[in-house]
Amino acid sequence: MKVDQKGHTITIKDTQGDFASFLDKVSQSNTAFDTHNVIIDLSHNPSVTLADLKLLLPLAKQHKKVKKSFVVVAEGIDFNAVPAQLSVVPSNLEAHDIIEMEEIERDLGF
Repeated sequence: MKVDQKGHTITIKDTQGDFASFLDKVSQSNTAFDTHNVIIDLSHNPSVTLADLKLLLPLAKQHKKVKKSFVVVAEGIDFNAVPAQLSVVPSNLEAHDIIEMEEIERDLGF
């Protein structure tokens, strides 16, 4: 697991390719990330499935409650099948764009 912070956004990258252990590590350290927007980068793990992504829903809901963004970067996923509560995009650039748009919406009171 690799953690990078840029401004108000933390990017957590799966470096091992083992989603179960990655999810466990992220869940254990999630309270440290509560005050930041989070990008979960799974783009280098082609074995990630939609069922795996659904396991991230509780973390996403926690971040939405504290008015922070939670975006997952994954490739090879049917984006239409992803639950609406979870933001999943195919690239890091799009993840940063989503966070920027959500920040603007929060500033405007939406």
